[in-house]
Amino acid sequence: MDTADFLQTLDREGRLLAAAAEQAGVDAKVPTCPDWQVRDLLRHTGMVHRWAAAFVVEGHTSYQPGGGLPDLDGDELLAWFREGHRHLVDTLASAAPDVQCWHFLPAPSPRAFWARRQAHETTMHRIDAESARGGTRTEIAPAFAADGIDELLRGFHARAKSRVRSAEPRVLRVRATDTDGAVWTVRLSQEPPVATRDATGDADCEVAGPAAPLYVALWNRLPFPQVTGDAAVAELWREKSAVTWG
Repeated sequence: MDTADFLQTLDREGRLLAAAAEQAGVDAKVPTCPDWQVRDLLRHTGMVHRWAAAFVVEGHTSYQPGGGLPDLDGDELLAWFREGHRHLVDTLASAAPDVQCWHFLPAPSPRAFWARRQAHETTMHRIDAESARGGTRTEIAPAFAADGIDELLRGFHARAKSRVRSAEPRVLRVRATDTDGAVWTVRLSQEPPVATRDATGDADCEVAGPAAPLYVALWNRLPFPQVTGDAAVAELWREKSAVTWG
C-alpha cells in the first residue's frame, strides 16, 4: 500500500467513525473499550488527529505532548471531531513528500508514517464506535489488515516500551489465512518481542484466521479466530500487548 491508499482509508474511516458515534450517541458504552463512553472515544481520537497534524504543519522534529482533551459534548463534540479529522486528512494530502518532522516507527518518510499510522489508528477506533452503535461492522480489506498486523508486530512491539515479555523464551506464530505471505514469527523473551515476517522454526502457539479479524484481535478488540498449541502464549499477548497513550 502507498501513501495515497492510506490517506483514502484515513478519510473514509474517520467519516465512518463519526457517523457511528452520532448514531450511538455520546452516552453509549464502548464494548471494545469497556472504560469508555462514545464521548471519550471522540475526545481521544480527535486529540490524536490534531496532535499528528501539528507535527506535519509545525515541523516539530522532536516529541511534543498532545494538546489535551476538549471540554465539549454532544453535537459540539461531534463537530469538533469532524473538523480535526478533516484537517488531518487535508494536511497530509497537501504536505510535501519530503516534509521533515518527528515520527516514531520506521517509514519511508514522515508523511508516509503519519498517513499509515493515522489510517490504522482511525480504523481501530472506528471499530470501537461501531461496537457502541451495534449492528454490522464495516469490512476491512485484507491487504490493509495485513499491513496493520505488520505495523503492530514489527513496529509497536519492537520498541523498548512493549510490555509483552516472557520469563521463558516462547514463540508465537501469527498467520493470516487469506493473504499470501502474511505470516509472522514472534519470539518472546525478557526483552522486547522480535517479529519476522516468515514461518521459520517451530512455534509454541499459533493464532490464525482471515487478516481482518486477526488484525482486530491482535489489537484486543475481538477473540482470536483460531488458537492452536499452547493457548497460554496467546493469553500472554492478551494480557500484555495493550498500546497506551503517552
